[in-house]
Amino acid sequence: MATTTESPVTLITGGATGIGAAVARQLLDAGHRVAVTGRREERLRAFAEELGSPEGLLTLPGNAAEYGDVRSAVDSTLKAYGRLDTVVANAGFATHDSVADGDPAGWTEMVLTNVLGPALLVRASVDALKESRGRIVLVGSVAGFVNTPGNIYGATKWAVTGLAENTRRQVTEFGIGVTLIAPGRVETPFWDGSLPPGHLLTADQIADSIVWALGQPAGVDVNTVVVRPIGQPN
Repeated sequence: MATTTESPVTLITGGATGIGAAVARQLLDAGHRVAVTGRREERLRAFAEELGSPEGLLTLPGNAAEYGDVRSAVDSTLKAYGRLDTVVANAGFATHDSVADGDPAGWTEMVLTNVLGPALLVRASVDALKESRGRIVLVGSVAGFVNTPGNIYGATKWAVTGLAENTRRQVTEFGIGVTLIAPGRVETPFWDGSLPPGHLLTADQIADSIVWALGQPAGVDVNTVVVRPIGQPN
């Protein structure tokens, strides 16, 4: 579907792979305009080329945990498209280790990306979202609802769970909706090639939930969506 100057606009952090890329594809197919950020410019370029470099796609290199980069991404999106209707805080990763025997060298970057990153995106976009009465989507995790032994990544996602509700309580008076999407096990690059056993969801299935939340009628605020594959007990 072709985009127009009235088409909704979404900014997605970490949008060149995994869940973020799946959301971008679905929104572009629906005629939306989409901006995606990522740290690796070559990955962003490959994603755009894979889609045929559509007119409605803007790729923006930057670090989701650096306010200057996030602010610049919001400004660039507004300059290119004239509006901003949705932001999706998707950038995040896991060090796949634990508090008792893990390597602390990787924890700082993970905490900053997973926790500070979404907060920076909210701060950078809130004024534009007030104008559009738009929506903030935070990609959390089932690990932000279920404790698992020593899981530092899980602790960052507990923080995202809290951030979503804290943000909602502040911005709902501005007409902005807030949705936390908390996936269970999903087959994405998150696992660094070592997939867990059992059935996994696809990135497109999680993207379905995000796009569904964006498509709710005006005045409806879907706040928390936990999505597990059948067979995942925790």
